[in-house]
Amino acid sequence: MLIREKKHRLSPESYEGRIEVAFTACVRHRLPLFVDASLVDKCVEILLREAANEHCDVLAFVFMPDHCHLIFRGREDRSNVLRLMNRFKQHTGYFFSQNSVGGRWQKDFYDHICRDEREVQEQIRYVVENPVRKGLVKHWKDYKFKGSTVFDLDEW
Repeated sequence: MLIREKKHRLSPESYEGRIEVAFTACVRHRLPLFVDASLVDKCVEILLREAANEHCDVLAFVFMPDHCHLIFRGREDRSNVLRLMNRFKQHTGYFFSQNSVGGRWQKDFYDHICRDEREVQEQIRYVVENPVRKGLVKHWKDYKFKGSTVFDLDEW
């Protein structure tokens, strides 16, 4: 069976500059990789390093057992959120393979470019409430694999 690669509908230039984009990346075969705090900590370390390299803020992140939600904001004209996402997946994927994690990223990811501040707030709310919808916690503040470089999510 031939599997077609889904191309992003927007040009790479659409992801440059001062822009907010929500991404969702899934683990291949939906394996529950992100249940180990040390693995999540390593992924967060890589995420924060790559965000700094690309001059981006991480408005919110949540690592669910088999996928992650990430919302980025480009801080400068030279920011590139698409390159940030690609580098995050590349470096975490390399870490997975070098450390016998037992899983890989699914090819590509879903993204949504936010058009205004209201939409950014809606995306953040959707991301942080994901563990509640999946029955992992009763209140999103109780979920441990979340964070932001901009907001104190426990005060949000």
